[in-house]
Amino acid sequence: MMKRFGDERDWFFERRIGMFVHWGLYAINGWHEQEMWRRHVPRAHYVKLAERFNPERFDPDQWIDLAESAGMRYMCVTAKHHDGFCLWDTRETAFHVMNTPYGKDIIGMLAEACARRGMPLQLYYSCVDWHHPNYPNQGRHHELSGPQEGDRPDMAAYMAFVRNQLRELCTNYGTLHGIFWDMNVPGHRDPGLHAMIRHLQPAAVINDRGYGEGDYGTPERDYDAAQIAGHRAFDRPTEACQSLGMTSWGYRSEEDYYSAKYMMQSMDQILAMGGNYLLNVGPCADGTIAPEYAAAFGRIGQWSAKARESWEGAEPASELLRSPNMLLTRKGTSLYVHLYRDPQGAAIVVEGLETLPIRAVLLNDGRELPCVRSQGTRHWRQPLEDVRIRGLPIDELAGEVPVIRLEFDHAPALRPQESGEPAPEGLFR
Repeated sequence: MMKRFGDERDWFFERRIGMFVHWGLYAINGWHEQEMWRRHVPRAHYVKLAERFNPERFDPDQWIDLAESAGMRYMCVTAKHHDGFCLWDTRETAFHVMNTPYGKDIIGMLAEACARRGMPLQLYYSCVDWHHPNYPNQGRHHELSGPQEGDRPDMAAYMAFVRNQLRELCTNYGTLHGIFWDMNVPGHRDPGLHAMIRHLQPAAVINDRGYGEGDYGTPERDYDAAQIAGHRAFDRPTEACQSLGMTSWGYRSEEDYYSAKYMMQSMDQILAMGGNYLLNVGPCADGTIAPEYAAAFGRIGQWSAKARESWEGAEPASELLRSPNMLLTRKGTSLYVHLYRDPQGAAIVVEGLETLPIRAVLLNDGRELPCVRSQGTRHWRQPLEDVRIRGLPIDELAGEVPVIRLEFDHAPALRPQESGEPAPEGLFR
């Protein structure tokens, strides 16, 4: 069982799915959130985007509605991305939302709406900064090629700026539930900064990309969780993050999108391994969200509402199985089979399960599936009796991940994994 924090941060283990939001000046051109760096846009030219930032259709409640439609139960928003533009009323720089035609404190509006709606709010803060004159840009990854005109590289002065900004965020916007650091390129350490956050915001979790020891790991994008040591469960608190957009985290006018099915498979794998999942959306420059996100999030929400019981309050139990094509979670006297990889046929074998369930229920539609003990004939080794679940409507479920609840009248017995030569690669279980 994964150790919990044992304090106000334990909300993290209950909420499980969150919405990531990348939004800022880069939405205006609709190309990429790292437009300034990737296109080598001069700073003096890029800052002029602030003169055009006027998201008159921004409504934080609509963002929360979208999150809830997808089964998301917390939100993380880019307060400051790499370009240094701040979405709140900060006294530490003039490069912020109040000095735009919009002139409203976006973080303040989101914080109020999230508090009113019971949606925990986390804030993303980029360690790298392409605008601040004291940040030591040296041409490392995600940095400008070097100091720009007027810059005065000074890490100590920059860290004082960071500390003052974090103090603003942690004191002016009510309860915060997390700080999501990103791109500590120099690898600078300042444990006192994390101590300040924990003092001011005791419910806030802090990720592992910042200036001190973090509470949780943050695998990103097309990360194969099965490559982790142990293979079947995370050994520390983890939050995977992924964007529905295939090429950008911010709004992209010509974006290609992952399918809703692909996202369900990715989410189910991480959730069944005991992790959280942060799925990203990039709002348009006017504050609205493209219909592609709404459509996909709606489908994801329909699935997650049915499958939620299989990871909320459940523990990873996949180490008890041999099959590489499924994962297992356990809650009380029930086991949940997660078919995050497409099953090849209408029957699956839960190899290693000694006890026949009294019932097998497909959470996707509530139907009961036939469940029998049978001696396998496709195994490379001497066949053993395993539990076979039949009648899986794989064609009907082509658009989502099947999850099956196995019900027992007492704790089920599982056969320990056998030692010796592993099964041949690709063998179907």
